[in-house]
Amino acid sequence: MPAPAPGAPQQVGRGKVRSQEPGRTRPRPATVAEQRARALAIQQERDAEAAREAEEKRRKKLRKRLLIGGGVAVGVVGVVAIWYAVASPDEVDAQCTMDGVVVDDDYCDDNYVRSHGGYSSGGFFYIGGNSYRYHYGGPSTPVGQKVSGGSYTLPKGANVSTSSGKVIQRGGFGVSGGSKSGSS
Repeated sequence: MPAPAPGAPQQVGRGKVRSQEPGRTRPRPATVAEQRARALAIQQERDAEAAREAEEKRRKKLRKRLLIGGGVAVGVVGVVAIWYAVASPDEVDAQCTMDGVVVDDDYCDDNYVRSHGGYSSGGFFYIGGNSYRYHYGGPSTPVGQKVSGGSYTLPKGANVSTSSGKVIQRGGFGVSGGSKSGSS
């Protein structure tokens, strides 16, 4: 192609870049494919925003449920702990006595009493003209000393045992009776 003459307008050929002048050059109109791509991008952005909002709502709902569930669990644990504390039987010590003086636990044991020709009746143990019975509660008293405090009445619903480890009664919530120490 020959060079154009000086002063003649330049021809812009196909595939050549033209310079754009600010304020004078108009953008070309978007093609149909570009319009569809823009519309698709806008729709995808809206869908993504809707999905983010839905996920945030789901997380808030889940967090709220977890907090409520945690509160309920703490409440249930508290109720169980209180019920257990109320239901736990008291621990009571029993000491074998004769006329208010502490004696060896053997004198209040059915097997020991029978093996020595005695008998038991109504919570009393009789051997050779002497009567023995348990004293419940009160401070631990050494053998040969007088008991103080406590009672001669078997406490209901309590775990009663002797200092030697013999269980007189197993108590507890909803438990009635236990082993009786008055059979003959």
